[in-house]
Amino acid sequence: MMPRRFIAVILLTAGLACACAPMQSRDGTAPMPAAAQQAGLVDVRSLVPDATMDIRYATPHNFVGERIEGYGAPRCWLHRPAAEALAKVAADLRESGLRLHVFDCYRPARAVAHFMRWASDLSDQRTKAAYYPRLDKATLVPDYIAEKSGHSRAATIDLSLDRCDAAGRCAPLDMGTAFDLFDTRANTDNPDISATQRANRDLLRAAMQRQGFANYPMEWWHFTFKPEPTPSTFFDIPLE
Repeated sequence: MMPRRFIAVILLTAGLACACAPMQSRDGTAPMPAAAQQAGLVDVRSLVPDATMDIRYATPHNFVGERIEGYGAPRCWLHRPAAEALAKVAADLRESGLRLHVFDCYRPARAVAHFMRWASDLSDQRTKAAYYPRLDKATLVPDYIAEKSGHSRAATIDLSLDRCDAAGRCAPLDMGTAFDLFDTRANTDNPDISATQRANRDLLRAAMQRQGFANYPMEWWHFTFKPEPTPSTFFDIPLE
């Protein structure tokens, strides 16, 4: 949820025509919709099959408190160059017993509209304790929730890391805050976290930077692949 404003907006919907046949992912995941194929998106699980897909907006476990519009399935789509770079990140980290733990990838524009409707309803405070305990809900836009999200351009990902043992049992690294905490403690270089938490954030950031991803300083989990394949296009293809 980057706070910057964007000028050009092109919404590409699932109604776009395409002569492409559905493409089956290599790990047997559901075929990509024709509109997603036409937009150049791929299912990240087909390239990083061992990633934990903890797609929060496809569940009620998020700051809105309900499944978000456009998330018909817990899937992670990105433009192919971003997805291939992420696969290299995963390969590098795998050598150290680490796995990617993904919270969000491409985000349909209709999901962002859902966020904005929630943000404007100041009477709905159900998730305040978990997600914005030190802030007034009225202040979340635009610093934490933007009217247009870089995620909708399909080159941004929210993620953390898991450490896995020889038996394949994995546990998340301690990053100092939960995902989507609207608080300065979630700033990547916040000075009030422990040495271990700092080291874990630095590990994630360094691994992502080596493959061309830039961190958003207000959110330790938020990275954008550079250069973005479609920097002025905001897609609205529902995840399914």
